[in-house]
Amino acid sequence: MPDVRTVHLSLGSPEETTQLARWLGARLVAGDTLLLEGAIGAGKSHFCRGLIQSRLEALGRVEDVPSPTFTLVQVYDAGPVEIWHADLYRLGGPDEVAALGLDDAFEAAICLVEWPDRLGDACPPGALAVTLSPAPDGDAARDATISASAARWAPVLSALAAEEWRADA
Repeated sequence: MPDVRTVHLSLGSPEETTQLARWLGARLVAGDTLLLEGAIGAGKSHFCRGLIQSRLEALGRVEDVPSPTFTLVQVYDAGPVEIWHADLYRLGGPDEVAALGLDDAFEAAICLVEWPDRLGDACPPGALAVTLSPAPDGDAARDATISASAARWAPVLSALAAEEWRADA
């Protein structure tokens, strides 16, 4: 079994959640996948919105970034790479995932996948998992658990553990 490294973070506000997303988004390259887990209302779409908007802003573009709950997938042209934002909540299971084209996107794009349990065996093994949950000490506060086993994520997880993302505000 691969060695999984995990970092736990406390996010005191929606702004801190966005700050984390923006920091992480600046470190993503084609072929990277984030698996976003958490209950409804945990902040998955908020996180994705902040990440996508930061990548687009770096190109001088401002776009609305809606949740793809009903469209299932939204694709954004972010310069040299596309960003695929998938919300698989409405899917019944892995058999419905193939039609979305995520297999190709996992190799060529940056992919943000909400409700990744629906992927089943199609889940990319080198993905970074981001689990968001309401913190017990506040309405807007969130706890984030970020984990991966792929070596690609080791420097990112080390920087997160050192709270470097807070310094990049």
